[in-house]
Amino acid sequence: METLKGKIAVVTGGNSGIGYATAKELKQQGATVVITGRRKEAIETAAAELGVTGIVADQGNLNAIENLADNVKAQFGTVDILFINAGILHGTSIEQATEEVFDQVIDVNFKGAYFTLSRFIPVLKDGASVIFLSSNTASMSVANSSIYSSSKAALNAIMKIAAIELAPRKIRVNAVSPGPIETEILHKQGYDEEQLKGVKAWIVDRVPLRHMGKASDVGKMVAQLSGDAASFVTGAELVMDGGMSL
Repeated sequence: METLKGKIAVVTGGNSGIGYATAKELKQQGATVVITGRRKEAIETAAAELGVTGIVADQGNLNAIENLADNVKAQFGTVDILFINAGILHGTSIEQATEEVFDQVIDVNFKGAYFTLSRFIPVLKDGASVIFLSSNTASMSVANSSIYSSSKAALNAIMKIAAIELAPRKIRVNAVSPGPIETEILHKQGYDEEQLKGVKAWIVDRVPLRHMGKASDVGKMVAQLSGDAASFVTGAELVMDGGMSL
């Protein structure tokens, strides 16, 4: 069903994982989709595979964000769906944290997401839908996740305030907070195959539904929040973690 036909959607970090799956779902539902990412080759490859528009933009750089908003406005006029998905994951204890790691995570996950919303507000169509990718860790206390969890908790606060500020324009702002999702991000943590199996088993043991989620699950939720079926939903955090945070 093309429930999003005629809508313009922007997905940051759309070249892999949840962003890629969401871009695919939005396109299948009829939207015209723009994906962004830092790596030119990755964006070009993903855009070609998906049949969408790809724009190179680093969410950790304010000038790049502003150029992206200008570029999208010039090409498409207004935006109906903005999925602020780009983010990075880095675990460290508070004692061993470095300023470099702190700045990397906060610049992309918090500052970058904040200014992506800020600079896209003039481009958003009245009645548009904005979705932040948050995380169930925003409301959980897990060792070695203080910087990442803080960045996502900050997003949830922004989301609620933005929902109030943008309500006069009928723009809805929500957040999706996944738990463990089966994406390539785990493979980037340096585990060998045996370690990876152990990590996945450890995660699944903490999920009441006894399995990890799929990127497509999140994509379907973002599409749902983007359509008319969610026209009365704003300022909400939708937790998708198989009961992990219960």
